Amino acid sequence: QVQLVESGGGLVQAGGSPRLSCAASGRTFSSVAMAWFRQGPGKDCEFVARMRWSDGTISYADSVKGRFTFSRDSAKNTIYLQMNSLKHEDTAVYYCAADSGGRSTWRIVYYGDYDSWGQGTQVTVSS
Repeated sequence: QVQLVESGGGLVQAGGSPRLSCAASGRTFSSVAMAWFRQGPGKDCEFVARMRWSDGTISYADSVKGRFTFSRDSAKNTIYLQMNSLKHEDTAVYYCAADSGGRSTWRIVYYGDYDSWGQGTQVTVSS
């Protein structure tokens, strides 16, 4: 099992550029992929981005493509989500997730295929 802890959320003005972090501990070497999801008020859990750990291949949701950047620091077992040009609709609790079994290979956007989750960090975009 991988333990994940997010940080970096808060109240941000529209157009702002916060960076979220997710520190991993435990069996991090077994992760096939890491991902970011979010859940806005009254909305379902939504895929944001995923990184295949072996080669760093990244996939983004269309809603964030070109605005958000997923990166990692392998030495620190930490992943990041750089969020730029924030919009009101980006308001959500953001979660990082890990897939240790490879189930997300076929359905990268399905939250049920990820087996470890952080506690979430709230990002609220204000005008």
